Amino acid sequence: MRDLCESLSPFLAMNVMERAQELERVGRRIIHLELGQPDFDTPDCVTEAAVQALRDKKTGYTHSLGIMPLREGIAEYYMREYGVDVDPGQVVVTAGSSPAMLMIFSLLCQSGDQVILSDPSYACYENFISYAGAENIRISTLEEQDFQLRAELVAPVVGPRTRAVLINSPSNPAGTMLTREETARLAALGPTLVSDEIYHGLVYEGKAVSALEVAPDACVLDGFSKRWAMTGWRLGWMVVPLSMVPMLRVLQQNFFICAGSVAQWAGLAALKYADADVRRMAAAYAGRRRVLLDGLRSLGFGVGSNPVGAFYILADAAPLFGDAARDSLALAFDILEKAGVGVAPGLDFGPGGEGRLRFSYAASVENIEEALHRLSLYLEQKL
Repeated sequence: MRDLCESLSPFLAMNVMERAQELERVGRRIIHLELGQPDFDTPDCVTEAAVQALRDKKTGYTHSLGIMPLREGIAEYYMREYGVDVDPGQVVVTAGSSPAMLMIFSLLCQSGDQVILSDPSYACYENFISYAGAENIRISTLEEQDFQLRAELVAPVVGPRTRAVLINSPSNPAGTMLTREETARLAALGPTLVSDEIYHGLVYEGKAVSALEVAPDACVLDGFSKRWAMTGWRLGWMVVPLSMVPMLRVLQQNFFICAGSVAQWAGLAALKYADADVRRMAAAYAGRRRVLLDGLRSLGFGVGSNPVGAFYILADAAPLFGDAARDSLALAFDILEKAGVGVAPGLDFGPGGEGRLRFSYAASVENIEEALHRLSLYLEQKL
């Protein structure tokens, strides 16, 4: 197990952020575009519900699967948003979507099994899969394909040890989405479809499709961090087939006991009362997306595939930096040190991300414009 832990790769965007914090401690002003951390306050109705839960002394352990009002609220959410009938018994409330990923791959996979995922994709997926003892089967995706999996690419790779196909729509790092038809084609391939839907609700063109709309036996991961601006509350959920719940309950009991009690009551308030807040934040992100997208293109970064959801832009650095872009980690740190702008290296998201930089627009327009100005000065000196 120690060898396995030592083999896990670091989360490079976090390395950038931690270096940025060191620079801030000595007086540097850093513009943070490296992480998907909403800069909005958690909606008032959510914090008020948390305060009330504290006053009501709802601070003990809860049922390991989550409080029933929240599980029922999540089930109602799927009917309201997607027209999908979810049994509250299918819902497992977790301390964020990361524990959900750890448990779902631990349940699905044994040593020697395989999970198919796109390249590039979210930095931590590979480590969750490896920790479960499975092999990551990365499929290279093209910008013309919106960096998303296609069934015709996945089908030849599916084998007897393929346990799951992992999708993320809207995606991190590219902010692109799968169509309903393509989601259905991927689900029809046979292995369990695991769908990370954490960025649903933050869509600026079209409508996000839940895997449950086309595959009732899919495993869906979601949470409150992004669209409700609740990253630090550590509250997520998964919707799974009823047959999987007993073992997930055992895993939750042993490894996490339960999600935080106060956070769960706050999450229920988010589902019930914070729709207007989500719409307000999504509208602001849409404006920021346009500013950052136009700004990066005007500087000479390559962005061929428009992001339509989440709050990321995956930009090709090669038009500006040539061969130097092949070391996106060194480039990201150079930009941080010299321009005071934190960006995520494309390498963080797999070999297919190398040569690119990911920019987050979960920051104010003022900060985005300042970052673009600093990048312009940096490029003048560099080029």
